[in-house]
Amino acid sequence: MSVGFTDQTLRQIVHTSIGGDQVRVRLTNEFSAAPLHVDAAQIAHRDAGASIVPGSGRTLTFGGSPSIIIPPGAHVVSDPVDFAVLELGDLAIDIYLPGPTGPATWHRTSRQTTYISPAGNFVGAATLPTASTTLSWFFLKGVEVMASTQTTAVALFGDSITDGTNSTADTNNRYPDHLARRILAIHGNQKLGVLNTGIAGNRVVAGGRGPTAQARFDRDVLVQPHVSHVIVLEGINDSSNTVFQADQIIAGHKQLIERAHVLGIKIYGATLTPAGSTGTREANRQAVNAWIRTSGAYDAVIDFDAVTRDPSNPTFFLPRYDSGDHLHPNDLGYKVMADAIDLKLLK
Repeated sequence: MSVGFTDQTLRQIVHTSIGGDQVRVRLTNEFSAAPLHVDAAQIAHRDAGASIVPGSGRTLTFGGSPSIIIPPGAHVVSDPVDFAVLELGDLAIDIYLPGPTGPATWHRTSRQTTYISPAGNFVGAATLPTASTTLSWFFLKGVEVMASTQTTAVALFGDSITDGTNSTADTNNRYPDHLARRILAIHGNQKLGVLNTGIAGNRVVAGGRGPTAQARFDRDVLVQPHVSHVIVLEGINDSSNTVFQADQIIAGHKQLIERAHVLGIKIYGATLTPAGSTGTREANRQAVNAWIRTSGAYDAVIDFDAVTRDPSNPTFFLPRYDSGDHLHPNDLGYKVMADAIDLKLLK
């Protein structure tokens, strides 16, 4: 959890994949101990920085009310609002929190600037007065766009490499962003939304940041509207343990596959990318990758390891794809990952 807020307005930026003519916003108080009071909320088109496009703002209501109290552990969804959502556009979501909120439910690694006001309700301000900024989201669970009944979605499920850690902030260079651009560039593929459900530090088995992959799969993937495909990239954080536990990681993957197949969802396994490591971590990674490639358990395999590794030093990324920590790709590396996905798999 993060620190909380008192008498402050947050302006949070969300980058879309597909467009539509209605929208609603999901807020969450899942990991907070106290009720969350939201006194006002709005959605608008972001112009630049902390500014919105004049006249684009629409008030968000909850059961017809402009305010709501969210109990600890709960989620809420706003009423649908008529709003022209642009493909690959930036939305600005304002929430005013009279507080004190206590420690906030947050998404730590957003790679997107959130603007935090000084004291006061500035919901809808043309330019939000800004006391501080951070690269995290708070109490914001998601944005749902009303699109054609023929529209489906692919959920990209993973850890920091799906989340976009070490990609350039405010440039939308995570691998899900690159995939969304590829899909929209191809005629006839504009009916597929891309959902980023990565959490930095996440694990399949135990520990790590946030609920484990097995614990959150239903919440973050299976209940999402119209999900037709899932790409799973999880296990490198489990592999960092000092014990060999590839069998446990694989057992966790099998559970994800079974649960997706029950609902008729196609699920694809992505190989774990290089981590610049040796010993147990590398042994776990290689064992998990061998199973993903050869078991036939996933509906298809996306070999991120093969397209990002250095052939002369295969436990490391190619230098031109390495962000510098040998664990996360840079912007180009994330693009190469997205380019490795056969878009025919997403039809």
